Amino acid sequence: MRKKLTYLLFVFWGSLLLSQEGTNTNFPPPETPVEIKATKITGNITLDGRLDEPEWNTAASITNFFKVEPVQGEAIKNPTTVCILYDDKNLYVGVFAKDDEGKKGVRMQDLRRDFNTSENDVFGIQIDAQNTKQYAVSFQTTPYGNQLALQSFNDRITDTNWNALWSVRTQRTDEGYFAEFAIPFKSIRYDKPIAGKPVTWGITFYRLARKDFEKTVFPAIPQSFSENRMVYAAKLTGLEVPPPSANIRVEPYALYQYDETKAGNAVIDKLNEPKVGGDVKWVINPETVLDLTINTDFAQADVDRAVNNLERFNIFFPERRQFFLENSGIWAGSDNFQLRPFFSRTIGLDNSFNAQPAPLDLGARYTNRTEKRTLAAMAVRQRKTDEAGGSTFGVARYTQNYGKENNFGAMLTTRLDDRFSENGIDNSNNTTITVDGLIRPQSEVTLSYMFSTSIDSEIDGLGYSGRVFAGKRTNDYYMGYVNIFISEEYTPDMGFVFQKNVMYHSPGGYAILRPKSLPFIRRWDPGVFVNYYHDLKDFGNFQQASIYIFPIYTWFKDNSFLEVSLTPTWQNINFNFAPLGITIGEDNYNYTRFITRYNTDQSKKLSASVSYNFGNFYNGTRNTFEAGLRYAPLPNISIRANYEHNNINSLGVQREDLDTDLYTANIRLALNPRVQFSSFYQYNSFDKQGRWNLRLSWEYMPLSFIYLVFNDIQTDVFNPMQQTQQFISKITFLKQF
Repeated sequence: MRKKLTYLLFVFWGSLLLSQEGTNTNFPPPETPVEIKATKITGNITLDGRLDEPEWNTAASITNFFKVEPVQGEAIKNPTTVCILYDDKNLYVGVFAKDDEGKKGVRMQDLRRDFNTSENDVFGIQIDAQNTKQYAVSFQTTPYGNQLALQSFNDRITDTNWNALWSVRTQRTDEGYFAEFAIPFKSIRYDKPIAGKPVTWGITFYRLARKDFEKTVFPAIPQSFSENRMVYAAKLTGLEVPPPSANIRVEPYALYQYDETKAGNAVIDKLNEPKVGGDVKWVINPETVLDLTINTDFAQADVDRAVNNLERFNIFFPERRQFFLENSGIWAGSDNFQLRPFFSRTIGLDNSFNAQPAPLDLGARYTNRTEKRTLAAMAVRQRKTDEAGGSTFGVARYTQNYGKENNFGAMLTTRLDDRFSENGIDNSNNTTITVDGLIRPQSEVTLSYMFSTSIDSEIDGLGYSGRVFAGKRTNDYYMGYVNIFISEEYTPDMGFVFQKNVMYHSPGGYAILRPKSLPFIRRWDPGVFVNYYHDLKDFGNFQQASIYIFPIYTWFKDNSFLEVSLTPTWQNINFNFAPLGITIGEDNYNYTRFITRYNTDQSKKLSASVSYNFGNFYNGTRNTFEAGLRYAPLPNISIRANYEHNNINSLGVQREDLDTDLYTANIRLALNPRVQFSSFYQYNSFDKQGRWNLRLSWEYMPLSFIYLVFNDIQTDVFNPMQQTQQFISKITFLKQF
C-alpha cells in the first residue's frame, strides 16, 4: 500500500511540474524598495470620510496599484487612490476606491467588527514600522466603516484579535467609496528616532473589490503571497514621528452575573454576584509592552459550537478569550491544530478529572520586539475550585531573526498545580522545552521545524514530539510535506496534541490553473494529499491512511465554488473506539468516501451552500448532508441558517443505525458598526441539547463597550431535564494616556 501511495504522489507531482513548466510568474522582492512620502500638516483633519480638507490636496497621490486577482498583471477595473498625511499625533490615510457600479457595486455581509475579509469589499494598510520584514500590523475597513486590526507573523500566522486604538470613517458615492483613517502614533510600535537619520517604515496597501473578486496591491507583490509579505513593502518616508512618551492604556470593567442550574423544576445551583477587574497595557518603550490582567473575565467571548466527532483524533477548539488571543502568533506551534506545546485554552481549567472551569486572579504578559529578535513571557495565577487546588502557569519565548525571512526560536512552559488535600491530590508540575525555526531560502519556499520535550512529575521518562514542514508555493502550484511525531509520554499540560504515540506523514500538492479556454472558470486547483499515520513506538504498526483526491476544486467567474473529491481510506482499529456511542470492532477496514460541495457567491445578499459526503464507513455506511442559507437584505441585517444530517447504517459490532441532526441559526442586527445585536441558537439531536446565546454590544467610545449577554443550555437526554441559564451585564472603559 505504501508503494501505491508513493507512486500516485510521484505521478501527480511529475505531471504538475511538467504542466506548469515555464509558466511561473513569481518575481523576487525589489533590491531597492519603492518610496512614497507622507506629508506633514498643521491644520486639523475632521474624520468624516469626505477628504474635503485642503490638506488632502497637498499630499502625493499613490495610484499605481498592481492587480493580483483574478489574473496577475492585468489592467485594473476598479482603480484606487491613496494619500498619506500626518501631524504630531496621528498618521492619516485617505482612500478613494473607484467602482464602475458605484454604490450598487458594494458587497457587504454585515457590520460586525473583525469582519470576513474574503466576502466583503475591503481596503487595508499594512505597516512594518520596525522594518523587520517578518512582522506587520494591518488596519482594514469596508465601505461601511467596519474595523479590523490584525498582526501578521512571517505571512503565515494571522492574529485578527489584536486590538489597537484607531478610527476610520467612510462615505459611499455614485463613483465608489472614500475611507479616512486616523492611526495614532501611540498605537504603532516603532524604533526610537535617531537624530540626523530619516525615519522609514515598511508599508503596503491592498484592496478587494468583491463583486469582481479583483484584488489589487501596492507595491507589486506576486499572486502567491499576501499583502503581509513585507519583504516586498514600499518605503514610507517623510515622517517626523514623535519621540516615545508615557503610553499607558487602562481598561477597567464592572460586571453583574446571574447563573442558575435546574434539574426539572428544582434549582440545584445558583450564582448571583457582581465582579470588577480590568486590564492595563503599558508601552514601556517602542519595543516593549507589558500587559496586566486582574480578576480576569471573558463574559463576552463567543460560545463554542457543537460538533459530532466521528474520527479517532481529538478535536481542536480555538481560543476565544481576548487577553490570550492578542500576540498569540508569537508562541511556538501556533500555526497548526495538531501539535501545540502551548495552547492558552488550558489556562482556566483546573486539574480535576473533568477539567472544570476555574477563575483567574492575575495575569501578566511581557513582549519585547526589535528588528532582530522577540522576547516574550506570560504568567497567570489560577484560583482553586471545589474540585482542585490553584495553579500557576508560565511561558517564556525567544526568537532570533536572521537573513531576510528566517528565524530561530526557543520556548519554555511550566505548570505548577497546588496540593488539594480534600481529594488527596499532591503538588504536581509539568514543563515543556521547545525549539523551532523558519527558513525561506527563496520567497516561494518555506521550511519550518519544531521539536519539543516534556517533563512531568507523574510520568516516568521524557516525552518528545516534533513537526517538520517543507513547501513551495508559486502562482502556478503548491507542493508540500508535513511530518508530525508525538511519543506516548509527551504530556504538555499547557498544550494540545491530536493523538499520542503517532507519526504522521502528509505529502501532497495542487495545481493552480486559470484556463483561458474556459472563460467561466476563474481558478481551478486539482490536487492530491496523502495522510498516513503509524505508531511511533512500534514503528511498523499501521494506524490509518487516506488519499484526498480533488480533481474538481473550482471557483467560477460568478464567484461560486464547486468541489468533487474522493478519499480512499484504510483503518487499523486496535483500541476501544466508539464514535457517537457506536462500538467499532477491532479489525482492519478499507473504504472510500466521496464529497460533492457547492456554494453560490457568498458575498451576495442571498447566498447558499450545500454538501453531500457519502460512502462506506468502517463496516457500515455514512451519509452526511449539510446545507446553509444566508440572507442580508442590508448590511444592518444578516440571517443565517445551517443544517447537518448524519445517516449511519449497519455500523459497528452491533450493526447499529443512527441518525443525527444539528441545527444552527444566527441573526445579527446592527444600527451601525458600533451598536450590534446577535443571537445564536444550536440544537444537537444526538445529545438532545439546545443552546441560546444572545448578545447586545455598544461601543460607546473607541474600544469601550457595554455588553448584555444571555446564555441558555438545555439538555433533554437527562431525566429530569437539565437547564443552565446565565445573564451577564458588563461595562468596560478604555483610557489611553
